[in-house]
Amino acid sequence: MSRADALTTLTDREAGGAPDRDRGTGARRPWGIRRARTWSVLLLFAVLWSLWDAGVGRRALVNPGGWELQRRFWAAAVHPDLSSSFVSTIGHDARTTIAFAVLGTALSVLIGLAGAVMISETWWRSRRPDRRDVRRRAGWLASRGLWSVPRGIHEAVWGLYLVNVLGRDPLVGILAIAIPFGAITAKVYAEILDETAGDAYDALRAAGAGRTSALAYGVLPAALPDLVSYAFYRFECSIRSAVILGMIGAGGIGFRLSLSFQALAYREMWTAIYALVIISAVADWWGSRLRRRGTARRVRRSALLGLALVAASIAHLRPDFGRLVSSSTRALVVELVERSWWPTAPRDGWWGLVERAVDTFQMSLLALVFASAIAIAIAFVAARGGRTPIRRAASLVARTVLVFTRAVPPPVWALLVLFVMYPGPLPGAVALGIYNFGILGRLCAEVIENLDDRSGRALAALGAPTVAVFAYATLPQTAPRMAAYALYRWEVALRETVIVGVVGAGGLGRLLEQQRAAFDYSGMLATVIALLLLSGVVDLISTAMRRTLR
Repeated sequence: MSRADALTTLTDREAGGAPDRDRGTGARRPWGIRRARTWSVLLLFAVLWSLWDAGVGRRALVNPGGWELQRRFWAAAVHPDLSSSFVSTIGHDARTTIAFAVLGTALSVLIGLAGAVMISETWWRSRRPDRRDVRRRAGWLASRGLWSVPRGIHEAVWGLYLVNVLGRDPLVGILAIAIPFGAITAKVYAEILDETAGDAYDALRAAGAGRTSALAYGVLPAALPDLVSYAFYRFECSIRSAVILGMIGAGGIGFRLSLSFQALAYREMWTAIYALVIISAVADWWGSRLRRRGTARRVRRSALLGLALVAASIAHLRPDFGRLVSSSTRALVVELVERSWWPTAPRDGWWGLVERAVDTFQMSLLALVFASAIAIAIAFVAARGGRTPIRRAASLVARTVLVFTRAVPPPVWALLVLFVMYPGPLPGAVALGIYNFGILGRLCAEVIENLDDRSGRALAALGAPTVAVFAYATLPQTAPRMAAYALYRWEVALRETVIVGVVGAGGLGRLLEQQRAAFDYSGMLATVIALLLLSGVVDLISTAMRRTLR
């Protein structure tokens, strides 16, 4: 696995290595073990509290009348609408979705490169590596804090705000992807630059070169393969975001899915879903090959392919980037800011906002536990490298299931779950769990594929049974990384609660949709601030828990 893929998940590393392990022997320190046990107990308590608060064991959760709708939906899977007119429509929608993803990714990479320099420790450190500069350290911390805000707001929320400024313009979908993803990319790119910067950068700085020149000539060439690899990984994520934005009006396959669902046209829905699965599978295949076998030639070809896709996407969407600097746009931004400021409480007061924040926290936590439990189990089946035809066939089936579950956007899963469950945080947690299961399963499968199996082969050669090899060789190597991936996805799942809340799953997302429908922009600002604060709390908890895994 490349550094770019690892840095996507293991973020905010502390300088100096693993704090809970002995520097000399690498053994876990006693207080590290105690801390891990404490976190495990707290996590179990939080899960039980969330289940109890969601009504498990206290009230009816399942709506029996919805099973017939579920049956009709899944029965239509074998009879998708393949009429020439609808297939042509889906083809056009697919090009729109891909175009949004391509341009959103391209702009996020440009934003990420600029932001990476601003938040890179390498950029802010003194010309003399042994010298500590308090002002530079303060500047670095301020930059990281500033760039953490846009990535804490889900792209759907950015879309809701941007549509009030730009109307039904392709720029809404492009910018809604580019702004949060640009901030995420900046963080990952900064860590790639910091890991790559070494003697070449220090030598150029010592020789009198400026920081920009030292980065451009001493760091960027060596970091380029990882930068391109991560850009293609971000493209995979952008496709899913483009579908979600389409469901709230940006167009493309997401918009078609929304229309078909409202009309209960399940055959049309399955045609759109199959198109999404194909697009996601191709993007996943290319990105996986680039990360696992990213030769210089393949990286160059991928970069050229990206440029060609950007040109084709611009020709398809025809966005007017000049609108971003027009006087009318500036006037609308000023008006939106004036209407949003000062943040106001919802109708049931500030305590109602706190209660919905608690629902959102519980929803994300239950989704994390549900997704992790199934993903880790199926990852051992989905991992490539089987030596027998049965093992390879099982791996192919498992990977197909993972592609399918993450190709279908969370709002669709939420609507399907709401067929058979009463509205509330629990169906939202189930929907997010299904969606994140597909993503986590893929990440955990890659952990297994990149496993150093020498210890396992040694135990097997000594006659150890398969169970012992798994318990003493495979599990100790894979469990910490898988848990780290799950904790990373918890931060993402919290932001995704917005999009399942919009369709009735509850939490802050539901409140945000109600405020948007009522044009309550000051209330929306209060809800967004609550989301940012909650994201910060989950980020701190997740980071502290990840530190015990090192």
